[in-house]
Amino acid sequence: MLNLVSASWESVPTPAVEQHRIIAAIDLGTNSLHMVVVKIDPTLPAFSIIAREKETVRLGDRDIAIGNLKPEIIEKAIAALGRFQEVAKTLNVETIVAVATSAVREAPNGKDFLHKVEAELGLSVDLISGQEEARRIYLGVLSGMEFNNQPHMIIDIGGGSTELILGDSHEPRTLTSTKIGAVRLTSELIHTDPISNSEFQYLQAYARGILERSVDEVLTNLQFGESPRLVGTSGTIETLAMVHAREKSGVIPSTLNGYQLNVKDVRELVTRLRKLSHSERAAIPGMPDRRAEVILAGAVILQEAMTLLGAESVTVCERSLREGVIVDWMLTHGLIEDKLRYQSSVRERNVIKLANKYHINLEHSDRVAAFAHSLFDQTQGTLHHWGADERQLLWAAAILHNCGHYVSHSSHHKHSYYLIRNGELLGYTETEIEIIANLARYHRKSPPKKKHETYQNLLTKHHRQMVSQLSAILRLAVALDRRQIGAIAQVQCEYYPEFQKVNLLIFPSQSDDDCALELWSLDYNKIVFEAEFGVKLVANLEKSTVATFA
Repeated sequence: MLNLVSASWESVPTPAVEQHRIIAAIDLGTNSLHMVVVKIDPTLPAFSIIAREKETVRLGDRDIAIGNLKPEIIEKAIAALGRFQEVAKTLNVETIVAVATSAVREAPNGKDFLHKVEAELGLSVDLISGQEEARRIYLGVLSGMEFNNQPHMIIDIGGGSTELILGDSHEPRTLTSTKIGAVRLTSELIHTDPISNSEFQYLQAYARGILERSVDEVLTNLQFGESPRLVGTSGTIETLAMVHAREKSGVIPSTLNGYQLNVKDVRELVTRLRKLSHSERAAIPGMPDRRAEVILAGAVILQEAMTLLGAESVTVCERSLREGVIVDWMLTHGLIEDKLRYQSSVRERNVIKLANKYHINLEHSDRVAAFAHSLFDQTQGTLHHWGADERQLLWAAAILHNCGHYVSHSSHHKHSYYLIRNGELLGYTETEIEIIANLARYHRKSPPKKKHETYQNLLTKHHRQMVSQLSAILRLAVALDRRQIGAIAQVQCEYYPEFQKVNLLIFPSQSDDDCALELWSLDYNKIVFEAEFGVKLVANLEKSTVATFA
């Protein structure tokens, strides 16, 4: 039994691990699939890259009519991921963390593709939002570049999206993601070879127009007198830097980290590239063949962003999303405490931010979350076997379960689902957000049913079972604060497996309070709990206000 006074959302910290750990991160991008394998030294904490793999698959080359990922490209991607797994196995990788970005995010059959990957390879891929992608890019850049507390702007030009970020090694001030990328603009806007003047003019104007809002967000968050450095990441910028370096010095740099291109260099490269055909671009020393197809669109995005931002130069950073995925994994597994420690609470802060946005009664939500954790902890290992990750998702759902009241009291649980689902909860994957939204959806009224569209969005049986069981716990937690006045101080569970019975001992905050409404609400809501866990639940009000232990 847990005393609820000081209950916290956080899981128990992972014990310190001394040995090196080998982790892989995979990024399913619009243009290419990438894997980075790192060796983590948890005593520093830091990581060193021991292998990189890349396969140009072009997930962004989707069906023009309906936007689906093409069957042949899906097969190519699965084959590449299988090869990545084999490489990881030979390097004794303990965990592979995989994320998918804009191409999969936007494709109607994107989730089906991820389900197929899991079914065929046993590889779970997290679908992340544009803002979450930006946050992890920020973490990746911070892991490879010292900001010295000075403001930096980061631009990451991908195949399907471009992320613009403002940060200073503390909290990121701005995280933006726009739907322009090198592959997307090439396929949508470039139909001549070499590009015609009219197409080029439109390409420039289109890129500038789409970038303006993100640039405004970045510039608005700059403080008076600040002159931030622009950092560039990913394939387009690295390729431009490689071409420039080879032509300028005649040698291939051992690393592109820290290499600078000024705005004049970028404009000259754009002017040159627009005059060349695809085959002529491919013949440029240092130009990868598949990159030659999309480099002009990527270079134009960089040129327009630098112009709008007023940036005189861009500094290359070879670390980006994949490395950010590694840092995020280290944070969530307790391997980083001091450096970037503010990031470790990114989930908590963004849940509270959303709660405030929708005017949630946080005192009530905190009590519900504490009751939910107490019930979760006391029944763990007997009624359920969920762990720290699921416990944290339950916390988030408990805090946000009532946010639907912002729309309407009627069917507010359904409104809660949609507000959470579309609330840009940073720090969570799309799957985790879907779980949190479903938990809030089922805190009242009907239990989860296969016919419900929201429940169908949970692609695996594992996730559906998680929602069914944790939402049953959440229902009881909500009932325990029915009047929203903190009438119940704490609860104690007694489980009798031989009778399949759970006694719930209720300890009131005031000895003269009969807690009649809470007991009625428990009796009303216990039906779902009993059906889910196969037990009989009996609630008893205790006379004392504090539980005593035998």
